[in-house]
Amino acid sequence: MNIADTIIPAALRIPHKPRLAGMSRAELAEAAVSVGEPAHKAKMRASQLFHWIYFRGARSFDDMTTISKETRVKLGQKYDVGREDIARAQLSEDGTRKWLVRLADGALVETVYIPDEDRATLCISSQVGCTLTCKFCHTGTQPWVRNLTTAEIVGQVMLARDEVNEWPSDPDGRMITNIVLMGMGEPLYNYDNVVAALHLLTDNEGIAISRRRITVSTAGVVPMIGKLGEETGAALAISLHATRDEVRDVIVPLNKKYPIAALLDACRNYPGSANSRRITFEYVMLKGINDSVRDAKELVQLIAGIPAKVNLIPFNPWPGSPYECSDDESIAKFVEIVNRAGYSSPIRTPRGRDILAACGQLKSDSLRERKSRVTASPSTPA
Repeated sequence: MNIADTIIPAALRIPHKPRLAGMSRAELAEAAVSVGEPAHKAKMRASQLFHWIYFRGARSFDDMTTISKETRVKLGQKYDVGREDIARAQLSEDGTRKWLVRLADGALVETVYIPDEDRATLCISSQVGCTLTCKFCHTGTQPWVRNLTTAEIVGQVMLARDEVNEWPSDPDGRMITNIVLMGMGEPLYNYDNVVAALHLLTDNEGIAISRRRITVSTAGVVPMIGKLGEETGAALAISLHATRDEVRDVIVPLNKKYPIAALLDACRNYPGSANSRRITFEYVMLKGINDSVRDAKELVQLIAGIPAKVNLIPFNPWPGSPYECSDDESIAKFVEIVNRAGYSSPIRTPRGRDILAACGQLKSDSLRERKSRVTASPSTPA
């Protein structure tokens, strides 16, 4: 395989200063005041910091040339601008890139960059590990450690833009056009930090990603779905994967708390849902589990009346996985039934399988990195 796999030594220093990247304008104003800036100048200073951090992608106070040197020195004494470290960088033979991101406390998450002909999608994580235990998902076998902060969620996007050289934040000719929260974790179980991050990512004076190009994927935390639409305007994706509660209870155990009927009611009422902004139903194809003609017919009945598309995902195996991918004939029959009902049902082309970066595979690299850190001597790269 033509795989580039680079292990990057752990940072020699874990920063103890608060970081500015991840702060809102109000928080940046408070930071300015905390280093002696007059209160009447705080709003202006916050705007300058916001521009340098989120529009220009500055990584050092030295870069912020519109701010006086004296103020930059004071800020640097108390704060870091802020970036995560890349612990491992991998490049797939299909162009997909995966970064194992080391957070300030040493925790690890994975971020995946998926280029296409006319667009590129960045898949980011919202938790270290995962709150859920979906049986087909490798991430779900990794215990939940903690939620990511707002800064750590935004930081993945900023790090990726560093790597593809996409600063300043000009909306024309971008390499990262879409963001999906489909990485490690259940976003709606980290609701406040996810929403705060989305507000920063969509701010027109900063990173300026269109709300229409951000998708939040949930396994079905029903009480938070409507609130997400009202507060962010983000596109919604539902990890459905089954048409009957007795099946979904097993492969998506969250279903025992929020069954299919309640989940679909929340989808029907999702703010902004329309034919131009369809809800995506993700459906991983598991041989002999959820891939029958009956399942396909039940699926189109369940989503009737919802502006929707069905994203069919061939199961991506991982070491020790208990399932197999549906065969081509079963997938073809499933697609035919869904298409005939009037729903677009593209079969997602697996990307980054050779580096375990495909849907449902994010886990093993972070565990390998953690193990290597435990067994390595202090002078040995992690």
